[in-house]
Amino acid sequence: MVMSEYMSLSETAELIGKCKETLRRWDNEGILNAVREPVSNYRVYKKTDVISFMGKLFDDIEEEKVSNYVEPIHTYSVLELFAGAGGLAIGLEKAGLKCEALNEIDKWACNTLRKNRPQWNILEGDIKNFRFTEYKNKVDVVTGGFPCQAFSYAGKKLGLNDARGTLFYEFARVVQEVSPAICIGENVRGLLSHEKGRTLQGMISILDEIGYNVVPVQVLKAVFYKVPQKRERLILVGIRKDIHVEYTYPKPYKRIFNLSDALKKGKLYETNVPKSDGAKYPKSKKEVLDLVPPKGYWRDLPIDIQKEYMGGSYYLGGGKTGMARRIGWDEPSLTLTCSPAQKQTERCHPDETRPFTVREYARIQTFPDEWEFEGSVAQQYKQIGNAVPVNLGREIGYSIVKFLNEYYSLSKPK
Repeated sequence: MVMSEYMSLSETAELIGKCKETLRRWDNEGILNAVREPVSNYRVYKKTDVISFMGKLFDDIEEEKVSNYVEPIHTYSVLELFAGAGGLAIGLEKAGLKCEALNEIDKWACNTLRKNRPQWNILEGDIKNFRFTEYKNKVDVVTGGFPCQAFSYAGKKLGLNDARGTLFYEFARVVQEVSPAICIGENVRGLLSHEKGRTLQGMISILDEIGYNVVPVQVLKAVFYKVPQKRERLILVGIRKDIHVEYTYPKPYKRIFNLSDALKKGKLYETNVPKSDGAKYPKSKKEVLDLVPPKGYWRDLPIDIQKEYMGGSYYLGGGKTGMARRIGWDEPSLTLTCSPAQKQTERCHPDETRPFTVREYARIQTFPDEWEFEGSVAQQYKQIGNAVPVNLGREIGYSIVKFLNEYYSLSKPK
């Protein structure tokens, strides 16, 4: 077999975004059939079969019946921590929530927020230097995308002081100071397995200590929330213990949007993507990527170029399907990174051998075209790559509004 025409089980699972067990079941059920590699007898997949299947998977087969939309019955306000360039904030605003204040340490992200929303109260600087007691009983929601950091384990049950020095400690401290009805933390999927799951359990323990019940944690796949990108975010929801209202995560949509929806006029955007600056590949990388077809990656290169380009990685296990990857028009983008031309996470344009431009990056993250980013091109990529996709933020916003509507209709908060 010529392996560039075939894909391993792990490569296929990574490309489609399903686990190996699902692919094995699909093979048994005749949904997506594997073939056997004659020497090893391992399951492999014809690349043409996978591409054909992905087209079916991402087709808009039926009219969308799901909607998370809900109108707020009051004005609900949000204090956002680690706000970045505003992806989550815009999404919450679109869902009808009001940003009371936003904290962010990066000056370029703060400049972006100020440029686009002069009326927002931007608290620029290290969160450790701010006290938020003035917002007690004034905001309904505290949100924050804190980084994943290990804790010191002083006792069997982790307490707030055990997390000192981490940004989750600051998030929990602010929640304690402000006492909102609901708090929402968001993070990378890797938090589930960080320190063998102890970090997440520690966070849940700390929120419990400061008076919040944590809803069972979920990882939301942005591609199911009107985002043309295979991005995943772990959502951590805490409900103040005196509140007996159930929180439910936003329902996923059936319609999957692809790169064409992101960059061309259609159901997501009313116009083609605006022209803008963008990074370029070095000559040596461009010569390699010129050989990769749409939806292809390093396995599609001639063997000698594969070995030269991949170096030692060529002989290691794993699919590494993000390397030397050219995105196809009829599939969602892979997760965007903070630097579009870096090794191992190439996201090449379908037709031209170049990274996505700044505005293309913003479209894939579902930012509005009128949202302008401050700083150098590298700073703009970093801001966009770090953001929560706007449309995912909006759907999370609807779930918050639904929860607060029920809370306010059942009680009269002090």
